[in-house]
Amino acid sequence: MKVLIVASYNANRFSAFVIEQAESLKLLGVKFEYFGIKGKGIFGYLKNRKKLIVKIKDFQPDIIHAHYGLSGALAVLQRKIPVVVTFHNGETLSVLSNIISSFASLFAKYRIYVAQHIYDLCFFTMRENYTILPCGVNTNLDILDKNTTREELGLNMEKKYILFGGAFSNLRKNYQLLEKAVCSLNRNDIEIIEMRDLTREKITKLMFACDLFALPTKSEGSPQALKEAMACNCPILATDVADIKYLLGDLEGHYICSFDLTDVVIKIQFALEFSERTNGRERIIKLGLDSETVANKVLQVYKTIIK
Repeated sequence: MKVLIVASYNANRFSAFVIEQAESLKLLGVKFEYFGIKGKGIFGYLKNRKKLIVKIKDFQPDIIHAHYGLSGALAVLQRKIPVVVTFHNGETLSVLSNIISSFASLFAKYRIYVAQHIYDLCFFTMRENYTILPCGVNTNLDILDKNTTREELGLNMEKKYILFGGAFSNLRKNYQLLEKAVCSLNRNDIEIIEMRDLTREKITKLMFACDLFALPTKSEGSPQALKEAMACNCPILATDVADIKYLLGDLEGHYICSFDLTDVVIKIQFALEFSERTNGRERIIKLGLDSETVANKVLQVYKTIIK
């Protein structure tokens, strides 16, 4: 089976979860090639149409798998190869994007939504040939000792480290709320680490080394970084948006907060006092969100289309 991945390539790279899902499917015998879209907005995407047609002729895929609605809109402009579109949340953040993505969903052969609320927020959707399926995470990583990893990273053993689930400048991730809460604690032993411009290896080690992963986000699809922190058994503080509450469950060491400053302060105190590791990885496996299980479900989607 040959599958062509169509996704944004504006940062001269594909999103990590796109590559990781493809790599998991390769282990199941699927052959992949990639088509990277360069350009922004609908007109920027449309400029890639001719190149996509050439790529399709060269590779002759059985299926095109587009990630995000705009990529899906470009992919469905050709009607020869069946298209699967995975919707990740950005599609619903603006009216125009929602309209275009909804259009793409009508002409796709199959639709994957990484969370239920994305399906619910799309202006129009199909009631068949779709599934709610978050992206999977690697649960085969070795469990690293917190103190040993801290020493390796050069972190202060006496400090409390909070790993923020994004760039400080990303307003949607809501760093300002976390910063105010930490300042309100009036402690000089807490340091927040920005998850930006870091290698995947470094991020994973930080998730094992830090005392808390914090994501006071305003909007998400099915947050990949949060699931990865769960797979590293890192305590987590997050707001109740998207599918976060469902993902975290009622495990000890997982804290759901509101957008109220006082509540965030209290939950941070609880989290830092917890000082243990969670059973987050066990929860990920129980939910069937490990890479292998998700890859098998995507493969079944491909097989259904080919049938």
